[in-house]
Amino acid sequence: MAKQIKWSLKAKNERSEILKYWYERNGNKNYSRKLSQELRETVRYISEHNYLGISTDEENVRVAVCGYYMLFYEIKEEVVEILAIWDNRRNPQDLRKK
Repeated sequence: MAKQIKWSLKAKNERSEILKYWYERNGNKNYSRKLSQELRETVRYISEHNYLGISTDEENVRVAVCGYYMLFYEIKEEVVEILAIWDNRRNPQDLRKK
């Protein structure tokens, strides 16, 4: 049975920043819409298959890949919480600082 999804404030802000960046860079919403749809698809898969992602060093925290992005999420009793979105093209050392 699919679990409910909860977005952390951090993840919501990161998603908004990513979509805004692509809108401003491309001058239209086409790619932002496509990316938003891909993120929704990945989140839907996560809600249905909680252990789909790769486990991390943090207990109950996993990561799912969506194109150039990684979605970090935590499996809780009632919900799956999206914790953060990371662009894989960024310096990986910056991820450790977050």
